[in-house]
Amino acid sequence: MTRKQLVEQIKKKQSFLCVGLDTDLNKIPKHLLELEDPIFEFNKSIIDATKDYCVAYKPNIAFYESRGEKGWESLRKTLEYIPKEIFTIADAKRGDIGNTSHLYARAFFENSDFDSVTVAPYMGEDSVTPFLEYDNKWVILLALTSNKGALDFQQQVLASGEKVFEKVLKVSSTWGTINNLMYVVGATRGEDIGEVRKLVPEHFFLVPGVGAQGGSLSDVVKYGMTSDCGLLVNSSRGIIYSGSDENFANCAKEEANKIQKEMAIHLKSHGIIA
Repeated sequence: MTRKQLVEQIKKKQSFLCVGLDTDLNKIPKHLLELEDPIFEFNKSIIDATKDYCVAYKPNIAFYESRGEKGWESLRKTLEYIPKEIFTIADAKRGDIGNTSHLYARAFFENSDFDSVTVAPYMGEDSVTPFLEYDNKWVILLALTSNKGALDFQQQVLASGEKVFEKVLKVSSTWGTINNLMYVVGATRGEDIGEVRKLVPEHFFLVPGVGAQGGSLSDVVKYGMTSDCGLLVNSSRGIIYSGSDENFANCAKEEANKIQKEMAIHLKSHGIIA
């Protein structure tokens, strides 16, 4: 998917919502466990309920590969079921030496037809660029995350006076373009999003942490929005587990609709939609 196509979907749906499909057998409604593929059946219901309100879906690959062959089959069926106009993210956080990254890229962009994959930058340029060789595919590079352990490295100050995450942004932004490289930026502190935005003013951000993790959508917009939005804001647990009984899909629909309406207000106030 191109940037233009993604922005068109944002404007059409008046939304920059990404729904995280972090589907856990221990958390889905019990009645689904009687079905042949409960993971897919859950995802199918969530997609049916939320597809009008979101522009992206993000399966976290760990929830699928941890189940072996059955999990990969559930993921394949889920990816095929997602409407083609919706942006798809393989949240896999890959990144290895060049020849291995070439194989990871093939796995998610050829054997599976994801639009993007999350990648860790720790091993440097040759571990990332294989993913950037595909037309109309995206790398979503970890930049500044919101987990507790992020403080161990990302915020450390180098001898140059830069923080590690700042160095990552400055160097990595030369590997790709605003049309194939996004960044993961956590939502728990709006000021941090602002610092990242100063360094990469036009790149799209994938922003987790809104909703169940306590991030503020208003702060994300205040510090991160660009002239064509430049944001995909992810909500996983807050949507897909908003209900726990047979009415779970309707609960997910209501929560996604609620977030979409708030997003529409922000898009209008920034002149992105009329």
